[in-house]
Amino acid sequence: MHVGMVWWFYLILLVQIKAQNLVKNAELESTSSWDCWGIHCEVTNDHASGQHAVKVTGRQQEYEGPSQFINVQPNSHYSVTGIVKILNDYPGELGQKIGIGVEFTYTDGRKDYLGAASLPLINSHSGFVHLKGDFVSPSKPLKATRIYYNGPKPSINFIVDATTVNHIPTNTNWRTQSDHTINTLRKSNINFHINVDGGIDPSQVQIEIKQTKKSFAFGTAVACDEYMYGHQQYKDFLNKHFNWVTTEGALKWPSMEGTQGNIKYDLPVNTIKELRKHGIKVRAHNIIWSVPTFIQSWVKALSGSALRQAVSQRITGVMSKVKGLVEHWDVNNEDLHSQWYQNRLSDANYNVEVFQQAHKTDPSVKLFLNDYNVVAQGEFTQAYLKQALHVKGSNSGLYGIGVQGHFSDEMRPDPTAIKARLDVLAQANLPIWITELDVMAADENTRADYYETALRSLYGHPAVEGIVFWGFWSPRHWRGVKGAILNAGFTVNAAGRRVLDLLENQWMTHETRKITKIGTNYFTVKGFHGDYQVKVMYQGRELTDQRKSFNLGKSDQNINIHVHK
Repeated sequence: MHVGMVWWFYLILLVQIKAQNLVKNAELESTSSWDCWGIHCEVTNDHASGQHAVKVTGRQQEYEGPSQFINVQPNSHYSVTGIVKILNDYPGELGQKIGIGVEFTYTDGRKDYLGAASLPLINSHSGFVHLKGDFVSPSKPLKATRIYYNGPKPSINFIVDATTVNHIPTNTNWRTQSDHTINTLRKSNINFHINVDGGIDPSQVQIEIKQTKKSFAFGTAVACDEYMYGHQQYKDFLNKHFNWVTTEGALKWPSMEGTQGNIKYDLPVNTIKELRKHGIKVRAHNIIWSVPTFIQSWVKALSGSALRQAVSQRITGVMSKVKGLVEHWDVNNEDLHSQWYQNRLSDANYNVEVFQQAHKTDPSVKLFLNDYNVVAQGEFTQAYLKQALHVKGSNSGLYGIGVQGHFSDEMRPDPTAIKARLDVLAQANLPIWITELDVMAADENTRADYYETALRSLYGHPAVEGIVFWGFWSPRHWRGVKGAILNAGFTVNAAGRRVLDLLENQWMTHETRKITKIGTNYFTVKGFHGDYQVKVMYQGRELTDQRKSFNLGKSDQNINIHVHK
């Protein structure tokens, strides 16, 4: 690492250490206060800050590393930083994930684990790297909390240096700030100029302003088989309440080509065409998936030029088939969490190559990254920013950042944390889409609170361009009843009522204005972006020839109406 960069990290850490760092012996000048259970820790002069650091060897498990108990409060937000250096590499892999995790032990003895700050693809040539992330502690009563370094293969040795955990104060004004952003960014002025003829009684005139369609994308994942061949209620609910969809599984490579050469296009293509008939736009998900669990056995058997050719055929084949039918493509799904294709080809830049070919195949479609633990949790937020900037800088057609948004079971979305993480990703200056939103709560009123908090936080951030739920009906929701807004019998539950009230009542514009005088009347309505219909009502009946329709975008609209018999 460049000497100047090391000093920059060091200065940042000095500031954070002074901000009531919860970590003891935070500079790791010795092994004091750090537990090295089952591993060997020793002081080394190879360091990034201070005079020394701690070298870690003898690991037997990926989760093993120096650890320390810290005192945290339930339901609180904490920042985490650390400096690490990997000393050796694992054969056949370009790099390792290394990070800081948190172990929560509850008063009933149960435990939970989460990642707080991680970086992928770190190797012995990376030098000292700076981990930065955050976590929100659970609301359950805690007996103990422990941070620990973890991640690389057991044979990998590494050095640990300055570490911080600092409390982040809760932003108690988040709702006011979110509402302000929504009212300024998601709305524009409709300026009405109403001229009333002399033969009209102005007290009998009403102007009805009704938004008929939203411009902002509120969508859902669609189970293509259910939409095409399943319950009609599923299809009707989706068509009525959402203006975007993401294909949940039917466009994924394993679903389409489980056996090499036997490609199943009919279900996804026919579903997309049917959705478009209802004015619904489509996000295509996904071209390839980097996680080995979701890669076909016949693909795993390939290597070198044969693998490149298979991926190339996949890109051109599926993208050409839906060209002009979809608005977005998720390109290489969850590449932060596993890099199977890069490792198999020994090419760290292969992710960029896939984007470049996708862009060449269809220059008109918008290409996305898509990953998790970047906003619902803060483990990979900094890593995702780094990845987005890298792909963006390659001129490979990257349009936006896809944020999955899967919040943990019974975990209340934290508005302060959500905003902080979105602010980090927004530094890439790319549109952000929430691509797979869901929460989990057994109690449907609690679930309603969770969804409302998440939606207000996300819709109220200026970088967010669209929000897509990862399902809605409990039998076809990957998280079942605890994530659904529509029950098995197609009744809308409390969570669904809350969500629909936001989407179709609070965040749409419906107003009626009265006229006060003959001649010229002026008034302004601040409306949400979308399609509108304006009706002139006189003595309880519409003057149909004076109806107006228009689209309200980011620019104000001037509407002139002449009220006459």
